[in-house]
Amino acid sequence: MPAKISFILNNREVSTSTSPGLLVLDYLRLIEKEMGTKEGCKEGDCGACMVLVGELGGDKINYLPVTSCLMPVAELQGKHLVTIEGLNQKALSPIQQVVIDEGATQCGFCTPGIVVSITGLLLDETKLVDEEGMKYALSGNLCRCTGYRSLKNGATSLSTLLQQNQTPKSRIEALIDFNIIPDYFQKIPAKLQKLAKQVQRNRKSQVEYWIAGGTDLYVQVGEDVPDAEVIALNLNTNMKGINRKNGNLHIGGLTTFEQFADSSEIQKIIPNIKEFMFLNASWQIRNRATLSGNIINASPIGDMTSLLLAMDVSLVLENGSKSRIILLKEFFKDYKIINKTSDEILTGIILPVPPPSSKINFEKVSKRKTLDIASVNSSIQLHCKNGFIEYASVSMGGVAPVPLFLQETSNFLTAMPVTVDTILSAIDIVQDEISPISDIRGSADYKRLLARQLMIAHFTTLFPENVTVKEFL
Repeated sequence: MPAKISFILNNREVSTSTSPGLLVLDYLRLIEKEMGTKEGCKEGDCGACMVLVGELGGDKINYLPVTSCLMPVAELQGKHLVTIEGLNQKALSPIQQVVIDEGATQCGFCTPGIVVSITGLLLDETKLVDEEGMKYALSGNLCRCTGYRSLKNGATSLSTLLQQNQTPKSRIEALIDFNIIPDYFQKIPAKLQKLAKQVQRNRKSQVEYWIAGGTDLYVQVGEDVPDAEVIALNLNTNMKGINRKNGNLHIGGLTTFEQFADSSEIQKIIPNIKEFMFLNASWQIRNRATLSGNIINASPIGDMTSLLLAMDVSLVLENGSKSRIILLKEFFKDYKIINKTSDEILTGIILPVPPPSSKINFEKVSKRKTLDIASVNSSIQLHCKNGFIEYASVSMGGVAPVPLFLQETSNFLTAMPVTVDTILSAIDIVQDEISPISDIRGSADYKRLLARQLMIAHFTTLFPENVTVKEFL
């Protein structure tokens, strides 16, 4: 019989023996009968199933909006799960009132998830509550009836409300005072401290699925996971975090996309990482998707894999007491075939800290701006001095059976001046290295064109004083 999973659902403690691999969405709707959390796409694309998950850190809880259709119940151990029902009060909250006042709902199916996402924005003290902040928060919510203009308009009134907090109160206390969240939120930290931490003791021979963020696993084999023996890797806190050591950044394999972008260490070496990350999935998916999962999935168009390839990272693979280190560029052997045994777990990533002369860029083309799969993506790292490239590392996705490190292109660029002729010659080499195919994301010819355009975009972005777009027309 599965070990009991204990957590707080809205304002009450829950202890369940349900299958640890069961989706939080299915648990809420089928077992708890909490029907405000809607089932839409069940692939993390629409946001109708949005919930808040709060995790205790010290005496404070960090709340994140996530799609419940991609999260296993096992991961709720010791956490606070908040649904739309847990946000409802006797009167409408200011967020709910804004939705009405701005005419931001029609059929209403997406509205609960939208309210949850906006609440998550207000709970996050690092995020601005303005039009850009609202776009950030709603990047994982689709609304085909109303659109987003009305919701963005509501940011002004919510921002004005928060600015009225002139006291040194915590964000939770302020939101309670403004009736944005119910007052029971104030008692949750003490309740969570009483919940025992659960340790999974499944034998390796029993485990059928190792679940990290689940953002691809549940899409691919979601019907099989609830009945299988699973391990929720995210319960292992030793596989998270980013630390600098001996000229390298050591990154836990379970570090999420959002944690990667929020890291001050990463921002030092990739100043535009937040802008790059906005193109990758949505805020809610980035709160779940892990770096190790993106790599192990081995998708030819993995966005973070593309960036990490250009950063020359190595992978730490562990099997019990044994471990080995392999370069990421040597990890992909063929389509979905990787240099890893079934017993190994990708526990960490080693990123060499580049010199101050380095320039890094990420480019992506997809059918919609956020929360979409790339047609082609590309990353580049260049070390430059006096107008010459001392070192180059270029990667591209969507143009081969694997995430592709462009070895010949990288070799060619090294020691070359930053000129239009250099770039055009590099593009010719790129065309020889890639082998795109026609599929739903574009024809092979279209992808070759994108490869050319993205290489131009790298250089015109990084060296606007040397080359301009007009020179390539």
